[in-house]
Amino acid sequence: MSKLVTIFGGSGFVGRYIAQRLAKEGWRIRVACRRPNEALFTRGYGAVGQVEPVFCNIRDDASVRAALAGADAAVNCVGTFDKGGSNNFTAVQAEAPARIARLASAAGLKTLVHISALSASVTAQSDYSRSKCEGEAAVLAAFPTAMILRPSVIFGNEDGFFNRFAGMSRMGPILPLVGGTTKFQPVFVEDVAAAAVKGVTGEAVGIYELGGPDVAPLSDFIHQMLKVIQRRRLVVNLPFWVGNVMATGLTLGSAATLGLFKNRILTRDQVTSLRVDNVVAPGAKTLADLGITPTNLGAVIPEYLWRFRPSGQYAAIKDSAKNLRKV
Repeated sequence: MSKLVTIFGGSGFVGRYIAQRLAKEGWRIRVACRRPNEALFTRGYGAVGQVEPVFCNIRDDASVRAALAGADAAVNCVGTFDKGGSNNFTAVQAEAPARIARLASAAGLKTLVHISALSASVTAQSDYSRSKCEGEAAVLAAFPTAMILRPSVIFGNEDGFFNRFAGMSRMGPILPLVGGTTKFQPVFVEDVAAAAVKGVTGEAVGIYELGGPDVAPLSDFIHQMLKVIQRRRLVVNLPFWVGNVMATGLTLGSAATLGLFKNRILTRDQVTSLRVDNVVAPGAKTLADLGITPTNLGAVIPEYLWRFRPSGQYAAIKDSAKNLRKV
């Protein structure tokens, strides 16, 4: 019988790519998530019955234990940008990884992969980054042979990075940025998934920092994106104090509407994170150590950002038509 892997957050952005790769390698996959009825699309990643979405509350021992029952391996892809509420930084990114690792060890799982973040640090000013670091420490304490992956900002078809900025570019001639001079090293979601698979199969253990081949300030990547979507915008780098004012206003707006308006634009904690470069540290183990060649950003983003062009899917046809000789 083929081996079974439980992927917590397996229907999310990164999790679905890991599920697809493992399904192709013959693994049976249990996609553990809060809303399995919204994860039914993952069944199409494999043969009938190979991929099965199941309910799981990562804040509950019994629920996590049930999701791990009979599994050979587990992957934790769950994360959050919400500082408040029941699914806050501590609950989701510190306590939940500890719970998953502890119960995975007790259940005798052979391998465990935990998706963290490149910004994870015990000395970080950002609550998000500190909670990620706490989660890593808890995982390694309970499951010392676990693989920890620390990706920089992840790009790909469903990403919340380039898609968000591309959407903002349609709102007017000015595109404001906070942290425009902060350096990033975007990594392709397929490369992150490939790294995770090596951890699931037991080919690699330890901590790996994942970044792509391009390192540049945020503003450079935004200009590259604008070129791809064929829009001219004035990119304005705002001071961090202005970013804090904007984030405070957006957060208060969310509170005033009793949550009807969700602040998914900018928070004060994100402003804090943007003060620190998000690049692979010198001497860290990387994709190269896993035998994976990082994918170039420019080779991928045109494949999914075309819908933000003024002419959408017809942009190439219009460009071609300009070369027609007038009769």
